Amino acid sequence: MTDKPIPMRVPAEQEMIPAKVVLGMFSLALLALALVAWAKLTGQPVVAVPPKAEVVASRTLILKGGDAQAVQVYTADGRLLADLPHGGFITVVQNGLQRERLKHRIPADAPINIVTYANGRLAAEDPLTGWDVELGVFGADNRAAFERLLAME
Repeated sequence: MTDKPIPMRVPAEQEMIPAKVVLGMFSLALLALALVAWAKLTGQPVVAVPPKAEVVASRTLILKGGDAQAVQVYTADGRLLADLPHGGFITVVQNGLQRERLKHRIPADAPINIVTYANGRLAAEDPLTGWDVELGVFGADNRAAFERLLAME
């Protein structure tokens, strides 16, 4: 029995990912890093940020999650505004808020602000973490869910 040397490199026809593709991926990542570094070092203005506008309406609400789909919405004074067994997009926002607060070690049931701006923007803003989400960019139905919360008494 002869000892065959172990090949140091897999033949090109047996490679799972061609070397050119791997090189291209690393090149793209380095290019992105270089562009970000250049933008930061040269003080380029931030783009794709929602335009500033006056607050037209604001409501403080408390979102409490139930199971994977349920959410309860309370007013700032603790009055139950809505008990939604299938909260849909409101549950999605509550889950995102809960995750952000977990990262900051803040109680999940602290109030948030639902804010309508003069330029038509609608946002959920957490004053404790700085987290916010533009509610209008997820479609008219999802925006309407929060607009209904604003209209409830």
